[in-house]
Amino acid sequence: MAGRERTYICIDLKSFYASVECTDRGLDPFATDLVVADPERSANTICLAVTPSMKAKGVRNRCRVRDIPAGMEYITAVPRMRRYIEVSAEIYREYLRFVCAEDAWPYSVDECFIDATPYLRRYGLSVRAFAGRLIAAVRERTGIAATAGIGPNMFLAKVALDVTAKHADDGIGELDQESFRREVWFHRPITDIWGIGPGTARRLAQRRIFDLAGVCAERPEAIRKMFGRNGEYLLDHAWGLEPATIADCRSYVPRTRSLSNGQVLMRDYGFDEARTVVREMVFGSCMDLAAGMLACDTVGVWAGYSGTVLRDWDGEGEPPDTWAGGQRRLGRVTSSERLIAKTVMGVFDERISRTAPIRRVQIALSGVVPDRMATLTLFDDPAAEERERNLARAAVAVRRRFGPNALLRATSLMPGANARERNLQVGGHRA
Repeated sequence: MAGRERTYICIDLKSFYASVECTDRGLDPFATDLVVADPERSANTICLAVTPSMKAKGVRNRCRVRDIPAGMEYITAVPRMRRYIEVSAEIYREYLRFVCAEDAWPYSVDECFIDATPYLRRYGLSVRAFAGRLIAAVRERTGIAATAGIGPNMFLAKVALDVTAKHADDGIGELDQESFRREVWFHRPITDIWGIGPGTARRLAQRRIFDLAGVCAERPEAIRKMFGRNGEYLLDHAWGLEPATIADCRSYVPRTRSLSNGQVLMRDYGFDEARTVVREMVFGSCMDLAAGMLACDTVGVWAGYSGTVLRDWDGEGEPPDTWAGGQRRLGRVTSSERLIAKTVMGVFDERISRTAPIRRVQIALSGVVPDRMATLTLFDDPAAEERERNLARAAVAVRRRFGPNALLRATSLMPGANARERNLQVGGHRA
């Protein structure tokens, strides 16, 4: 098939979590007002999903519970992440009834790319009819509705899904190079475009660029200077280009690896409470290193301040930063929790405000390699390093057999600690 133009389909499961909750209850998500959210959390908690019925009444997806109009009656479903993963796997198996695994790439729990090129002739269908058959098969099997985007590359298929499918009667959007320039080039907000987040949009807005047409009109050198290597991707996407194939995605092996761990706190935390949470996260990440027989050479920690920091700004001078933190090299490749914790907490103490309320925390271990590549300096004690490594592996074995809460650091008993609760969650939500 080399050299031929390919045809991609990107399928999205509509209001997936909410639809699963409805179908499990025998309800129609298009006629039922249902929210997936944890009722034990505050009114500030984010709704993981709302049904199409609620969207039609003006309730935004991923809104906060407090944003739902007063007086609206709805069902609150407690998140069940394991159930959603089970249904997602069932739907992926349904796709594999029609295509080979090498032509499908799950992008997330509710989205999948499919290279339809070899199958249109096999089934004697147009690409739109083939997408419709996949959508119908998912609906028949699980009761979950889906939409799709079609394009000659993965980027255009995703943009067709995100931007044009919602306006199509059959829920299927389709783009080629010509229709992309006609329908998407001037589309705003630019954050609707795959891969362009609020940070990128703010930097583009500084140059009075608000859509992809503006990116194309700007000098390429200016875009590259602003975004470095990511500028090349932005320029390609602005012209509707994407050379990567599903085969490329499936075979991709990153040159470097990292482990990251982040969470949104349920309320504003003070410095000491947030420090406790970060120490818990370090322990968890070091357990991940030990479980994978890995080591790292760089660590980082960041804190996101509460929105009150900006609300309290008097408008004079530069607005306050809403994130702080940084990275630091360890000086060697290691899996030592002692050294990793000392370095992470040192950065936290130096870089994070002791007065600003904290709402988000994140740590990252970078330069991750197999622990056989760990190194020592002249000042290190090899025997002590080996004892620490064996202790970490023993801790991993205990947690695997008896559960993650079978072995915790005493830090997790301090005020503000939440590792015991989070160890029972999947993706930060109830399992």
